Amino acid sequence: MKSPAARLTRLLMMAVLLALATVQPALAQDDSGPQVLRDTETELMFKEMSRPLIIAGGLDPNSVNVVLLNDPEINAFVARGQTVYVQSGLLEAVDNVNQLQGVVAHELGHVIAGDAIRSESGEKAATGISILSLVLGAIAIAAGAGDAGVGIMQAGQRAALGELLAFTRVQESTADATGSRLLSKAGVSGKGMLDFFGKLQNQEYRLAIYAKDSFDRTHPLSSERIEALSQTLKSDPAWGKPTNPALEARFQRVKAKLLGYIDPKQAVIKYPESDQSIPAHYARAYAYHLGGYPEKSIAEADALLAADPDDPFFLELKGQILLEGGKPREAIPVLREAVRQSNEAPMIAAMLGHALVATEDPKNFVEAKQILKVAVNKDNEDPFAWYQLGIIYDREGDVARASLATAERSNLQGDPKMALASAQTAMKGIPPGSPDWLRAQDIAMVSKAELQKKKNRKERD
Repeated sequence: MKSPAARLTRLLMMAVLLALATVQPALAQDDSGPQVLRDTETELMFKEMSRPLIIAGGLDPNSVNVVLLNDPEINAFVARGQTVYVQSGLLEAVDNVNQLQGVVAHELGHVIAGDAIRSESGEKAATGISILSLVLGAIAIAAGAGDAGVGIMQAGQRAALGELLAFTRVQESTADATGSRLLSKAGVSGKGMLDFFGKLQNQEYRLAIYAKDSFDRTHPLSSERIEALSQTLKSDPAWGKPTNPALEARFQRVKAKLLGYIDPKQAVIKYPESDQSIPAHYARAYAYHLGGYPEKSIAEADALLAADPDDPFFLELKGQILLEGGKPREAIPVLREAVRQSNEAPMIAAMLGHALVATEDPKNFVEAKQILKVAVNKDNEDPFAWYQLGIIYDREGDVARASLATAERSNLQGDPKMALASAQTAMKGIPPGSPDWLRAQDIAMVSKAELQKKKNRKERD
């Protein structure tokens, strides 16, 4: 039998591990997370609707990004840095761009407060309470007071959870207040913020959340948030200010095309063929394309171009349908015009490069290479552009730069093992000290660090 001291040591170790498990995120989850959805029109709309709020917060519009994630949950959040993540479920849930601005204003409140970093202090405080209670409980159990020890542990866990929830509720309430100030300073109506909280409140009712207070929740109840903000927002001079109609129109287009992309069946139900609006044509074009109805998708794209033949995003849509339908040569002139009308937007240019490569005509490779190099210089975070550029380097027999393109793509896609191997291959064939060699070295260093982090995490688990 083990000595009382040995049993106590084992209990203490178990207590510490259990305490840490109560407040740390589930490390066994897939690190890749939801897919980032990139679209030129969507990103431009995000920039336009968030820019006045970012400036009102004293932040640099070139440093703050609003990113769309493919996740059906109605949620938005910030991580470290100055990026606001909006999940597709939230974009579909909001009725208008003003509601989206209210959500983004709240998330910018988190950015300004540095809540992603400050959350660690809240977790540490909860961990301290939890560990202490488990240590005391373990001592009581070792001394023969089993029931008392278990009671101490349970009370400590409840206290730790309460500490953490109280901390996050304060963060959320502060972000609400900051968001309302940003809306006011930017001259944007706070009606959308209150309306969206009202939608959340209705959802709480449907889910039978009838709590009178938010004691056991990470966020204040929506009714509490509405009560706290109503007077301030309704008395603000911007309350009755209408949203820019052009911005609202762009929002409705983006919302419709997103639905056509992520849920084609729902898109054709929400936007029946009797609906001849621009958003409806947009949604059906994507839905028919993804559903395998090329003639109908082209007809919808042509209806959009009939309304505005110079719209770069309508042109992009038709070019995409032709290209992905196996008609790259027909897509090229349409995409050329889309690139020109979009002021050389890099993701649209990358699609043109793809069309040129897809013709399998070596005569088109020189032009494709130049287009793609310019595209990745403008936007270094498009893995598809790097993939196409890698194809060209491979066809040219430039193994080193094909490997560098693969390293860039793998780094963006969160594959450090492939990124490291490809970067090391690239460094062997590129002159040391050159810009490309230094870039490969940077990717190799980052990938090594990420692999080591994963290894340490696995050993800890």
